[in-house]
Amino acid sequence: MAIAYFYFHAELNYFLPRHHKQVKISHFFEEKASIKDMIESLGVPHPEVNFINVNGEYVNFSYIVSDGDTINVYPISSRSVIIPSVSVLPKPLSIIRFVLDIHLGKLATSLRLLGFDTLYRNDYEDEKLAEISYSQARILLTRDKGLLMRSLVTHGYYIRNTNPQQQTIEVLQRFDLFELISPFKRCLRCNGLLESVDKQCIVDKLPETVRSRLDVFQRCQDCNRIYWKGSHYERLQQFIDKVLNSQIDE
Repeated sequence: MAIAYFYFHAELNYFLPRHHKQVKISHFFEEKASIKDMIESLGVPHPEVNFINVNGEYVNFSYIVSDGDTINVYPISSRSVIIPSVSVLPKPLSIIRFVLDIHLGKLATSLRLLGFDTLYRNDYEDEKLAEISYSQARILLTRDKGLLMRSLVTHGYYIRNTNPQQQTIEVLQRFDLFELISPFKRCLRCNGLLESVDKQCIVDKLPETVRSRLDVFQRCQDCNRIYWKGSHYERLQQFIDKVLNSQIDE
């Protein structure tokens, strides 16, 4: 029986059972395996890992663990204080786009409100979510550790918070997105882009109270849903302001 010693740093402890948090973990094994597989067997999804140090040397996910190895595993946040010679993070995406699992419907709406390309359906199977994330180069956001561990997933993040507003702030902070916020440009229902539309083109589809009071409208290019600045607009603007103020409070 071989043994390897693991130590998970900072927020990676979130994924560990209580008796493994903030301690050196003695991991016994019989068959050789990649360090990626061993890390995930202990509960930490690979997209959450930034770099790995084995016996003083940085390695990638393909490293085969040997008897007696001392392994330090570091999260994304460590990149601000340590510059490793080898990182297991994939190259950053040139365009930030998301796909979300079934548990994150309110977060999907919030991200669309802020202008981010966000796919969400409440009937996506895990296999489909992983395939979309990989084939469309989308960041997978999830509350399912097992989904994040799928081999197809290269860009992903496990949402810690359960409060929708805090989830939104969490994503913006994790991916440094505050400067990319562009509200009211996407359909909250289908994610399509909005375009200005002449009132006369849609006047027959408007409620009478709206028709007589407002003149500025937008329409989704995909599903044709119509948007205007009603009472809901003020509520959404208040949400946006709270999110933006959270950057100041950091």
